Amino acid sequence: MNRRRFLSTGAVGISAAAHALPFATDKPRRVGLIGCGWYGKCDLFRLIQVAPVEVVSLCDVDKRMLERAADLVAGRQKSGKKPRTYSDYRELLKQKDIDIVLIATPDHWHALPMIAAVQAGADVYVQKPISVDIAEGQAMLAAARKYKRVVQVGTQRRSTPHLIEARENIIKPGKLGKVALVEIYCYYHMRARGNPPDTAPPDYLDYEMWTGPAPMRPYNELVHPGRWRAFMEYGNGIVGDMCIHMLDMVRWMLDLGWPASVSSSGGILIDKASKANISDTQTATFDFGDLKVVWQHRTWGTAPDPQYPWGATLYGDKGTLKASVMSYDYTPVEKGAAAIHRDVKYELEEYPEDNTEERLEKHVAPAIRGHMRDFLAAIDARSKPVADIEQGHISTASCILANLSMKLGRTLAWDQAAGRIANDDQANRLLRRPYRQPWVHPEAGRV
Repeated sequence: MNRRRFLSTGAVGISAAAHALPFATDKPRRVGLIGCGWYGKCDLFRLIQVAPVEVVSLCDVDKRMLERAADLVAGRQKSGKKPRTYSDYRELLKQKDIDIVLIATPDHWHALPMIAAVQAGADVYVQKPISVDIAEGQAMLAAARKYKRVVQVGTQRRSTPHLIEARENIIKPGKLGKVALVEIYCYYHMRARGNPPDTAPPDYLDYEMWTGPAPMRPYNELVHPGRWRAFMEYGNGIVGDMCIHMLDMVRWMLDLGWPASVSSSGGILIDKASKANISDTQTATFDFGDLKVVWQHRTWGTAPDPQYPWGATLYGDKGTLKASVMSYDYTPVEKGAAAIHRDVKYELEEYPEDNTEERLEKHVAPAIRGHMRDFLAAIDARSKPVADIEQGHISTASCILANLSMKLGRTLAWDQAAGRIANDDQANRLLRRPYRQPWVHPEAGRV
């Protein structure tokens, strides 16, 4: 988690009141946040902007981050109250007074808190990817259904205004024709570089709890705060971080389910000196029958199109659509037909506090607000949100399969009905990563 600090602003209370979403009940929903770093606060502050909620509890294993978040929340929410603080999510959930739980921990800490939260009766907003292994995701889906809770996944491309427009006005009317190939990609130089020495963890961080069920590594400044995604012990690399967004967006746009098979190749081809153990170069093919979705990332070199360093290109026989968090471009095949370009819509006048929130991705804030509104509407209707846990599981598991394919050096066929890789016992043993004691891996049959 990139643990960045945010600034408070006095204009927040006015803006939040002006743009709050009405609930089926007038009583403010009580909210708890598990993981108070960069995106945890980002998600929470967007929720405060659109709903009359009361943040009652915060949890983090970093004492300084936790106290900073508590002060900021007191300045952001209407009541001005400072939430309770916890270093253990189990203590937070034990209070039984939370309606909504936001989970924005590092990826290896998504499954256990999410399952515990739905067992405690809360509806959940969990960041993507939902899990670090496929068995975790299956257990999370099973728990959400068993306890009848609404679970929204933070794949907010599904709530990005200009991408919704592209789906509704370009794809659904058939302006692309038959789409047979989609390229998804990321060319950001985002892989951690350098090889700093291991050290003792800082005294304000409970590193034992931070590590949790993951393998215990010596503490390193690359881990916290900020660049834990450099290590496969805590996530699934750039595929698990960036590919999931674009794959999920394409699945949503084209109404796709599970890929029939996944193949991938790549590795550390350029930056061999870094302590990071995630790939710097990787290609993956998600096979949906007569549609292929091909991912590529490089953390070096230049992007083929500087306007689309992270995005998707959908190729149809009648037109092409390029889509990203910043814009979309539709180019028709027919000569003389009009091309269409749209840019992201900022909402800085409607939400002026976005201008002063430290390191906020201002272009993403409208999408998060839309995602929160959809989540809240699903809670009121007791229905599935746009990024329901099942959709998050499919997109997450597909990306995990890509990494397993690269590791094993072969294509993996997915048996959707069985929830297993077809005819590959060795690969199926990798669907469940070992948990470090005393933590116990969740299983779908036990939740």
